[in-house]
Amino acid sequence: MKFLVLFTLGLSLFGCSKQPERTYSVDELMANQTLLSDLIAKCKSNPGELRETPNCVNAKAADWKSRLERMGKALGG
Repeated sequence: MKFLVLFTLGLSLFGCSKQPERTYSVDELMANQTLLSDLIAKCKSNPGELRETPNCVNAKAADWKSRLERMGKALGG
């Protein structure tokens, strides 16, 4: 009985130990190009698991928006 209680307690503590990853907004990622590059690299390295996570979706959107802004500036807009 003690084993079952200790096992359950240990299992619940193990499940709670992982901190959720902070979700960055598109604007935050556009303001911090280093963070954006790191997230894009992380998402590309494991697309099967990470493609649909909020940070990868926002990183892709921020990258696209940044590219559009750079193209607009290059074209004189």
